[in-house]
Parts: sequence; C-alpha cells; structure tokens
Amino acid sequence: MSWQSDWAYNKYWVMAHSQNAYNEIRNLAKNNQWDKEKELQYQEIVQYLKNIPPTKATLVTAYQHIWGYFKKIAVPAEKQKYLKYLDNLSPEKDDLGPFLAQLTDKYQVKYLQNSRIIIEIKEQNK
Repeated sequence: MSWQSDWAYNKYWVMAHSQNAYNEIRNLAKNNQWDKEKELQYQEIVQYLKNIPPTKATLVTAYQHIWGYFKKIAVPAEKQKYLKYLDNLSPEKDDLGPFLAQLTDKYQVKYLQNSRIIIEIKEQNK
C-alpha cells in the first residue's frame, strides 16, 4: 500500500486523536518527498495515537471535516440532526460518529467508507 493510500485510510482517525499529529504528518508529506525515514516517523505517530483517546475538540474537528462531504447533499432533517449531535458531542457520548457512518453508506461516499474512522465506528456499533 502506498503512503498516500495509507494516509487516506488513517487521515480522519488521526485528526480525531490529535490535531498536532495530523499537522506533523501533513508536514512529513509536504512536496510528496516520501522516504523510509518519513515512513517510520509516520508509522510511529499512528502507533502512538492508539493510546491517545479523542477529546471533544479533536472529534469536533474530524467530524466537521467528514460532514463537509454531506453538507451540500444532506436533507434539512439530517442537517438538524448533525447540529444537535454536534452540540451534545463528547468522547463518552458520541451519537455523531454513528450518524456520519450512516450518511457515508446512504450517500455511498467511497472515500469515507474506506476510512479507518468510519470502519471503526461501524465495528463499535454492531
């Protein structure tokens, strides 16, 4: 798997765990100059984040980015539900993630369907 594919898979998951780590990885990927050393740094960051729980702020950022895929196609009721879930969001009470996962399937957004954050949300809510 190329680092671009792996990054596409992990991008929003990383964002949901740490904005700093997200920025660090984006910096690594700058100018598309990827090498073994950067690959190791990238893998270390992703491994490290497994032990970093999302915060309300990091979840909000990640979910707002994900919502960007739906904001022009969602019906008004979905937009209202999104805003309600966003207002009540906390790492302990996350109704927004599962809702976004439902929208991902409803609107067949392949990029998101193949993303780690959506895959993991679906696993947790089986």
